[in-house]
Amino acid sequence: MTFGLYITHPQVRIDANVPVPQWGLSDLGRQRAEKAALLPWAQKLGRIISSDETKAIETAEILAASNDVPIMIAPDTHENDRSATGFLAPPEFEAAADWFFANPTESFRGWEKAADAQSRIVSAFDRILSDHNPDMPIAFVGHGGVGTLLKCHLRQMPISRNQDQPGGGGNLFCFSLADRAVSCDWTPIETWQGE
Repeated sequence: MTFGLYITHPQVRIDANVPVPQWGLSDLGRQRAEKAALLPWAQKLGRIISSDETKAIETAEILAASNDVPIMIAPDTHENDRSATGFLAPPEFEAAADWFFANPTESFRGWEKAADAQSRIVSAFDRILSDHNPDMPIAFVGHGGVGTLLKCHLRQMPISRNQDQPGGGGNLFCFSLADRAVSCDWTPIETWQGE
C-alpha cells in the first residue's frame, strides 16, 4: 500500500503578541520533528505539502531535509481562521474548540465555521491528490483542527472533536492513496513505525 500522511505540527512557541499563524516551533517541537525525520517512513516521502503558517513550514522543512524532498506550500490548507478573537489562553481556547466542533454550521465569535473549514481542506486535499503519482508517498503538514475535519471526512463521519488528536500536536494519521481509507489513527510522529 502506498501511503499518505496528515501530520500536525508539534509544540509551538506561544506568544500572545505574535499572530498565531506566525508562531514557530518550540525547542521541544523542533526536537520531535527532527526525531521523526530520521524514521524510515520519513525517508520514503516523495512529496510534502505544507500550509503557509510558520509552524507547519518549519515542520515540513525538517522532514524534507532528511532526504531532500520538495515542499509545496498550499495556502488553502491553513488552520481554521480564528483571527476574529485573536489569542485565547489555553483554557478559553479549549472551550472554544469544543464549541467549534459541536456546532459545525455556526461561527464561534467570528471564527470560520467548522463545516466551511472542512470543505476548504477537503477541496485542497482532493485537488492536490488529483494529479499526484499514486505510487509516491506524500505528507500533508498542517494543523490539528483542519486535520481532524479531514479525518472525519475520510472516515465518512460527522464532524466531532472525539476524532481530534491527543496531546496537542505532533501527531499523524495514515491513509491509503489507493482508496483514501484511514489506516492508522493519530500517532505521535516520532513513534510511528510506518505501514
